[in-house]
Amino acid sequence: MQESFTHIELPEHAYLSCYPNASLLDIENSEFKYSDNAQYFGQVAQNLIREGVRLIGGCCGTTPEHIKFIKESIQTLKPVNDKKVIPIPTKALFNPSQNKVRQSLTSKVQERPTVIIELDTPKHLDTDRFFENIAKLDKANVDAVTLADNSLATVRISNIAAASLIKQYYNIEPLVHITCRDRNLIGLQSHLLGLSLIGVNEILAITGDPSKVGHLPGATNVYDVNSKGLTELALRFNQGINTDGDALKKRTHFNIAGAFNPNVRKLDGAVKRLEKKIESGMSYFITQPVYSKEKIIEIYHATKHLNKPFFIGIMPIASYKNALFLHNEVPGIKMSDEILQQFEAVKDDKAKTRELSLKLSKDLIDTVHEYFNGLYIITPFQNVEDSLELAAYSKSITAHKEAIL
Repeated sequence: MQESFTHIELPEHAYLSCYPNASLLDIENSEFKYSDNAQYFGQVAQNLIREGVRLIGGCCGTTPEHIKFIKESIQTLKPVNDKKVIPIPTKALFNPSQNKVRQSLTSKVQERPTVIIELDTPKHLDTDRFFENIAKLDKANVDAVTLADNSLATVRISNIAAASLIKQYYNIEPLVHITCRDRNLIGLQSHLLGLSLIGVNEILAITGDPSKVGHLPGATNVYDVNSKGLTELALRFNQGINTDGDALKKRTHFNIAGAFNPNVRKLDGAVKRLEKKIESGMSYFITQPVYSKEKIIEIYHATKHLNKPFFIGIMPIASYKNALFLHNEVPGIKMSDEILQQFEAVKDDKAKTRELSLKLSKDLIDTVHEYFNGLYIITPFQNVEDSLELAAYSKSITAHKEAIL
């Protein structure tokens, strides 16, 4: 804490204040306790005064004895009106990362039509089909594969482990989702460091579905920060410093996406939340699946003033049962009665269901590429063949199309 104040300038129309804990929390004989260090506490107070602190008190673990030593140690000191501020190092101490930094998805989607495909990691340890599908996406030259982070609060194989193997054995770029639900500030920072170490730079910062959405009774929510706080944290890492102001000795190169749910009654309210996400540092956005052309056009007109790229979410419907589940049980996804009726009419015919699903998806993709460069295809139930067909369709209709600026 003392070191933190060495980096803080004296405010012109306010005072610096500090209320430190007595010490770090300790556990002795199964009891929580703080160190009995009142005299040392008084010495620290002197240093804080020299850094320009005007108001000093005590927080957790402090006693009247601590306050007594503060008073005795600073009674002869005068307030500081000028100080030398030590700048936080952000550039000179760091060497470029050893990882090769590819063209960011933000840059790609600003230049040309771009396709990313989501593929969930398995809920089990049989990963053969998952990596076979990754290989197919790689061969098809999909721009990135997005890896969800225990979406809908459902346990799956760690997406950082999957991303590590993808970086080692494939050329496709992984876009890793990071939820704030499952990790505290310590875990989030460790997670970011690990992603940087394996060369993953594309991340999607999300607050995360509450644990109660899933099927694991007793699971708790962390939420030390939300998606905006996580974004600010990642941007500090890009400067080469962590939350404590300590040097990382190298910079990360995170390009941060945000999530956008357009399936709400008042889209203007959702757009205002987007504006706050942009202020926090998010550079592009990925939407929840949409199931109407009108909604895609509405998104365009509501967000065009933001000057940020959007990847519009398209998820093929696997069956009538799947349509009902998405419409009624998944937060942020709604579809029209007409679509539900169409799938009900073919619910007993798998071939016709797939044909209908692909037709509806392609019709939506036509509209997407009238207004947006970015297409985000969500793969249901590892049915990657449908995603590949939609990606190929997207490329075929945009092959000679100029980027939308």
